[in-house]
Amino acid sequence: MDDKEHWEAVYRAKASDAVSWYRPHLDTSLRLIDEAVPDRNTAIIDVGGGESTLVDDLLQRGYRNLTVLDMSTVALDATKQRLGSIAGQVTWVESDITLADLPEHRYHVWHDRAVFHFLTESSQRDAYIHLLTRALRPDGRVVIATFGPMGPVRCSGLDVRRYDAQQLSDEFGAGFELVTSTLEDHHTPAGAAQQFLYCTFRKL
Repeated sequence: MDDKEHWEAVYRAKASDAVSWYRPHLDTSLRLIDEAVPDRNTAIIDVGGGESTLVDDLLQRGYRNLTVLDMSTVALDATKQRLGSIAGQVTWVESDITLADLPEHRYHVWHDRAVFHFLTESSQRDAYIHLLTRALRPDGRVVIATFGPMGPVRCSGLDVRRYDAQQLSDEFGAGFELVTSTLEDHHTPAGAAQQFLYCTFRKL
């Protein structure tokens, strides 16, 4: 089973509020995005947006230049259906983030909650950082959440990598400046606690 088949199966098998990473609202992500770019015309891409409610909340806050990327057709279709008529205000990209064809210097904000930690091969992370660097505008912001040092070692049947702020900064390299970092405990629908690391980076 390849990655796309795996995630299609996950989204078919579980309701949107039953997956381990589910939160009704991504409050920390929303706060960090608001702090990074208060301009509501800002171009934002949500990488691995899936069935997340981040796009709903950004639209409600008045953001109008939004892109949601995910490799799962099932997840994207569910989010479009949930949004109804306003789904047409969003750009939808169905792709693996390590293979995506995104416009150069298009986005002011790159948001990723719980994708990067699934990239366990260095070649995957290199491809991700290359694409990020190309797609993000100079002085753009990355708002990213991965499993923290005390987070799980597996998720949804897959191995993951855990990071502290320095390790994540090292992965991003000299082209990105770490602006903020914080650890947060996420409580899954099943009641387990998972440590997440949230960081904001600025593209130099």
